[in-house]
Amino acid sequence: MANPSTPEFALETSGEQTILRVSGDWTVRTVQFVDDELRELEGQGRVVLDASALGSLDTAGAFVIDRTLRQLSEEPARIEGDHANAENLIGQVHAVTDVEDPKRPPHGGLVDMLERTGRGFMNLLSEAKDTLAFLGETLVTTFRLVLTPWKLRWTSIVSVMEEAGLDAMPIIAFLSFFVGMVVAFIGATTLSDLGSEIFVVELIGFAMLRELGVIMTGIVLAGRTNSSFTAQIGTMKMRQEIDAMQTLGLKPMDVLVAPRIIAMVVTTPVLTFVSTLAGIAGGVIVGWLALDINPALFLDRLQSNVPLDQFWVGMSKAPVFGFVVALIACRQGLNVGGSVQSLGSKTTTSVVQAIFSIIVIDALFAIFYMEMDI
Repeated sequence: MANPSTPEFALETSGEQTILRVSGDWTVRTVQFVDDELRELEGQGRVVLDASALGSLDTAGAFVIDRTLRQLSEEPARIEGDHANAENLIGQVHAVTDVEDPKRPPHGGLVDMLERTGRGFMNLLSEAKDTLAFLGETLVTTFRLVLTPWKLRWTSIVSVMEEAGLDAMPIIAFLSFFVGMVVAFIGATTLSDLGSEIFVVELIGFAMLRELGVIMTGIVLAGRTNSSFTAQIGTMKMRQEIDAMQTLGLKPMDVLVAPRIIAMVVTTPVLTFVSTLAGIAGGVIVGWLALDINPALFLDRLQSNVPLDQFWVGMSKAPVFGFVVALIACRQGLNVGGSVQSLGSKTTTSVVQAIFSIIVIDALFAIFYMEMDI
């Protein structure tokens, strides 16, 4: 050979047998010169590798040779020659890369649609089962700690109440104020055609007290607090802080989950109350500026024509929404894997599940109160 350091090969076919003769140095520095040519080779039958003239060989060269042997035939190749480590090194590379190429799934068609539908349904059932199991464990842990208050971590509870409640109050009040204004504008536009602008007061009262106040609170908590909880617990899971906590004899349910559950159940009604007041304030402003309804008249009519029951209907949903938001956030945070991608995926899943759950639970509450004639 003219240049022993340059890898060379020759492919010979003898009957039903294909012989691949390699020579020169097959290392990470040299295999690039023959890689493209090797990818175009085709063979048939059993493959024999002649390594008698092979020079230096490292794992990169062994990988390229093993890939070529796989490409030439699906049957295991036989290695001939007196090379010191060719058979051993190629065999080791073959063992760790001996994975069948995944078959490309079919696209389209009834079978593929049914397969995806079935897989999605089974994933939904598995998710529901795991959620119910976590719900049961959370309820048991929370009630146990409530019955033994000296075991509660009051510092954690107060800290979460400040983070999830006090810090979220301005944005909830701000959004609810403008939602109240929008509802009042829509009511004013529609009712003015009927000469019934004064009924904007009842519209604002029923909408904010019964539905929109608590809905706005739940959605803001689902987007803000839920993602925060998931990211916090997920980061601890990634850093193996939860494993260290268990090694010290601390239970993650007691330390991480229960304080957040209790704090959210206590804080959400307060935020709902603030949200409701802000929404009514927005309606008062629109009624005063657009409909010439004096604020005193607005509040007097609100008190006279909107029953107090509507306020308690909305407030009854608040602890449930807070519990659901914290439950989903903690569960998804504890399910985070060891990668940043997993953290982002679980945080997104947590927010989507929380918003979806709030809408569904609110619909169930609406059906229940309708059947109860409340």
